[in-house]
Amino acid sequence: MMLEQLDRNSRIGVFDSGLGGLSVLNRAIELLPEEKFMYFADVDNVPYGDKTREQIVKYVDEAAGYMIEKGCKALVIACNSATSAGVSFLREKYDFLPVIGIEPAVKPAIAASVADKRVLVTATPVTIEGEKLKKLIEEYDRDSIVDKLPLPELAMMAEKELFEPEIVVPYLKEKLSGLDTSMYDFIVLGCTHFPFFSDSFKAILPGVRLIDGSDGTARYLKAMLEKYDITSLGDTFEQGKKVVYVKSGREVTDKQEIERIEGLNERWRKLSGLCD
Repeated sequence: MMLEQLDRNSRIGVFDSGLGGLSVLNRAIELLPEEKFMYFADVDNVPYGDKTREQIVKYVDEAAGYMIEKGCKALVIACNSATSAGVSFLREKYDFLPVIGIEPAVKPAIAASVADKRVLVTATPVTIEGEKLKKLIEEYDRDSIVDKLPLPELAMMAEKELFEPEIVVPYLKEKLSGLDTSMYDFIVLGCTHFPFFSDSFKAILPGVRLIDGSDGTARYLKAMLEKYDITSLGDTFEQGKKVVYVKSGREVTDKQEIERIEGLNERWRKLSGLCD
């Protein structure tokens, strides 16, 4: 496939290790209402936070191959762990179409942070220990105000839909117990699963601002569609579903499962106002 063969009315592929990337999908839908999407959740291999880089690259490549075979005109890696491990590989292999990754919102958090306050980056261990986050902090953290905190269990709690404050709040309190939380102005939610717990973060830290990378990713996607001149004309929207959901290569057709996913979309919409 070549650039000129990309169909501007094809779907945009959005990929995550599980259902966390729905936060990015919903932000993209808000910003690009004329576009259609395919959401690929690699539920067979979730979570990615405890996988090796080689494993993640393999999973990402398989998902990308599926979405491209189905005709997707652009790919969004809506997973910080997958972006950290695999975005460079995908951009080199599939250089004929836009490949957009997500990264923790370190830059905007630092830029907006007030004087004498710090920024806390929360993410999976793979992202926390990854070279991409390290370079991001080195580039923008000129005053050394960024701290990092891995939250390894939170992604799977989202996959299991364990959102109840009586479960989540004690876990977060334990993980934050070694920090002086009064020092922080921003908490960066550096995993796409984490915004689903914004209410619990706010319950513990009501004065701290939350920020995630979904808005920046959606805006970059829009810019890349315009750069490649493949924005949808909107004339084929009624010919198919707004979003097709896929789980590790299997299209979701079960009504109850689609309703469950839509319930998660609704939860994100209710909580999205808690993030900057």
